[in-house]
Amino acid sequence: MTEAADSSTQAFTRLADLASTRVGGRAIATNDDFFAPMSNLVRAEPAIFVPGKYNARGKWMDGWESRRRRTPGHDWCVVALGIRGVIRGVNVDTSHFTGNFPSHCSLEAIDARGRSVGKSVVARADAPWITIVPRTALRGNGDNFIPVSDPRPWTHVRLNIFPDGGVARLRVYGDAEIDWTRIARAKRVVDLASILNGGLVLGASDMHFGARDNMIMPGRAKNMGDGWETRRRRGPGYDWAIVRLGAPGAVRRVEIDTNHYKGNYPDSASLEACLLPGAGVDLLQKAAWTELLPQTKLSPHRRHLFVKELGRPGQVSHVRLNIFPDGGISRLRVHGIVAPA
Repeated sequence: MTEAADSSTQAFTRLADLASTRVGGRAIATNDDFFAPMSNLVRAEPAIFVPGKYNARGKWMDGWESRRRRTPGHDWCVVALGIRGVIRGVNVDTSHFTGNFPSHCSLEAIDARGRSVGKSVVARADAPWITIVPRTALRGNGDNFIPVSDPRPWTHVRLNIFPDGGVARLRVYGDAEIDWTRIARAKRVVDLASILNGGLVLGASDMHFGARDNMIMPGRAKNMGDGWETRRRRGPGYDWAIVRLGAPGAVRRVEIDTNHYKGNYPDSASLEACLLPGAGVDLLQKAAWTELLPQTKLSPHRRHLFVKELGRPGQVSHVRLNIFPDGGISRLRVHGIVAPA
């Protein structure tokens, strides 16, 4: 029986997009991208539509689009995930594809950790590919949210579209799979907040100008839009964001980066920490937080490194960044040693 995708926002969309180019995801193979290249499928930016824009092959579309199929079969595209992880749900986004979206899709996956995925694998009709989303009906020009229940981690997915057409973006939401036992044994200092290490921003007071998840992305911000920025506060109080660390650990070094924020950086910031593994935002709001970094003045367009200024609260699972009264932070790094299992 054919399933139908859901167009309502799902809880899994709060998780990391394991396929995004921002974390190293890339489309590596397809049987056909005649009208629009497969690389568009995992771009981080939302798809756009440009009226009247054409190229030598037809209408320019911001997505992956195959030609009209005149033979039996279906089209497909293989994506190497930027983060190996457990997939909780996907969004097969058909934005701007109206008369040319696929009628159905399915999704297969493999865990090729330590093995190459070459030409002999990408087009195979059977093993090692495992179906994690059965054939599902799609709607055009919008979101198609599909939950995934398979608990295994994966490194690659193959999006199958029936029979042909265009998909603007493929979002693959899930949890990073990290070998924390090995890292803990090595006693290495790692960025526990990084999205690549399973960090996740669970909540924020406001993100009017910039998404909260930007703070834990790889590399430095490329511009002012590539950070977390709140609106101008007109009343009392301050803004905050809560970060779930990839694993509990002892914090040794913190970096608060205001790169590109020159007239809109926070006047000061503080950090608090707690140890409540698995807690959600509601419980964390009521938690007893311990000071990690006292309220400290910040400067514009600068990386602020803190070591001696940090308290020693022991093992922590979450940190809360407070900014006074408002403004923009481009990156937050929380370097620490993972707690032994």
